[in-house]
Amino acid sequence: MDIPNVLVASQFSAGEGGGMRKNPTLLCAPVMADSVDKMHLDVSKAKASGADLVEIRLDSLKTFNPSSHLPTLINNRPLPLLFTYRPNWEGGMYEGDDNTRFHALRLAMELGADYIDIELKVANQFYDFIRGKTYDKTKVIVSSHNYQQTPSVEDLGDLVARIQATRADIVKIATTALEITDVARMFQIMVHSQVPFIGLVMGDRGLISRILCAKFGGYLTFGTLESGVVSAPGQPTLKDLLHLYNLRQVGPDTKVFGIIGKPVGHSKSPTLFNEAFKSLGINGVYVFLLVDDLAKFLSTYSSTDFVGFSVTIPHKEAAVTCCDEVDPVAKSIGAVNCIIRRPTDGKLIGYNTDYVGAISAIEDGLRAKQNGSGTVVSPLAGKLFVVIGAGGAGKALAYGAKEKGARVVIANRTYDRARELADLIGGDALALADLDNYHPEDGMILANTTSIGMQPKVDETPVSKHALKYYSLVFDAVYTPKMTRLLTEAEESGATVVTGLEMFLGQAYGQFEKYTGMQHQSSSSKKLWRITDMVSKL
Repeated sequence: MDIPNVLVASQFSAGEGGGMRKNPTLLCAPVMADSVDKMHLDVSKAKASGADLVEIRLDSLKTFNPSSHLPTLINNRPLPLLFTYRPNWEGGMYEGDDNTRFHALRLAMELGADYIDIELKVANQFYDFIRGKTYDKTKVIVSSHNYQQTPSVEDLGDLVARIQATRADIVKIATTALEITDVARMFQIMVHSQVPFIGLVMGDRGLISRILCAKFGGYLTFGTLESGVVSAPGQPTLKDLLHLYNLRQVGPDTKVFGIIGKPVGHSKSPTLFNEAFKSLGINGVYVFLLVDDLAKFLSTYSSTDFVGFSVTIPHKEAAVTCCDEVDPVAKSIGAVNCIIRRPTDGKLIGYNTDYVGAISAIEDGLRAKQNGSGTVVSPLAGKLFVVIGAGGAGKALAYGAKEKGARVVIANRTYDRARELADLIGGDALALADLDNYHPEDGMILANTTSIGMQPKVDETPVSKHALKYYSLVFDAVYTPKMTRLLTEAEESGATVVTGLEMFLGQAYGQFEKYTGMQHQSSSSKKLWRITDMVSKL
């Protein structure tokens, strides 16, 4: 699905994060406190954090007296307020009758509330209740929430028309993403909307709807005050929207980059790339992309607005067949970790920067162990190099080690896959279960390229501690946590350890060069390395 870029770029007032705002999308902080006093504190916190308005969730209050509580909330408010009194049948906590809700929302309007939210299912009843009276100071949001799926474009269009027919000032539709491609349908409705439109797709696969709505013309997005305290599934924090994604600087012409994987939330790539874009003045935003079907994702987001992707587990091998052209090195490895959409014709070009980042880090570790000895010959030359894993990263390291003159052995849970990769690169194979007893010589190199030991399963390790004494250096591609159980036990066994963060930074630098073409600009390179140093300390 090609998402048109129909908005006209314009400048808005300066906002949190510095510089002029490039979009009018409002940032709303939902407040779900159980007391009015706590709500007052949270509203002040939202203002200090950079929110434009606050959603007051009246249904979260343990005790609520509209005649006394609403005036205290509305009078002297530091930010515009949106009042929502969500019933349990629409995902809220209110279990009473509608008339009680209607009375409270009408009173909020009479007191000058900036916005109120009423559900489509009862919107006409509500307008009958207030006898069609309009309140100049209050905009009415009529909302629809679908917690099962995201309907078709046609059904979403019909839903917009039904909401507009209620005399809503603002249309709000929230759906659920079963896969990330569902979000494209919401974007298509958003860019064509002729009325103020809030379109959000809930769940982890819908995260981009909450960020890229600023690019495609959404009226507002929600950012929580605290991580995990959400009013709907998949909401990011206010802090992340403003400072990780630089939301104020996302405009109609902003280019979209992202990390494709499953899982993907552990990645530090958004922190690294967004900080680099901000520092170097690049008009781009880098997002998490939780993708189930890579080919479907790439064909759905085919617009030239989506220009570059990092690829991680489990999609690196599939990416080879999804690209229109593949760099010869990536083709030899059989894995792609970087995809660029060529601006001239929209074709997808695949590269592999994994092997350079990992092999360079391992070589540096060996040179440090040897007190910097050696010349142009790689310290890997002649070494027995054991690679755990036969996936995309495993292929990259096996290829890189072989190119440097190492003797390569592939260990994998499935022996046949290990044998297949070993035959491809000219090495040996064994089952991972046999690795504990494999020690033909001392001073070997071990490289784990699987996700074993990654958060949250930090107690796992691919090889027993007693086997690590035969290795002079151990590398782990996992970098969350930075020191995995494997690396901790390797260090205790006397081996030099190289963390996955070093590989991550090296391959990310290669990707950044592909994204921006800045490899020959030394000042930009220095800035990027300062940023990578910052990320390495997170």
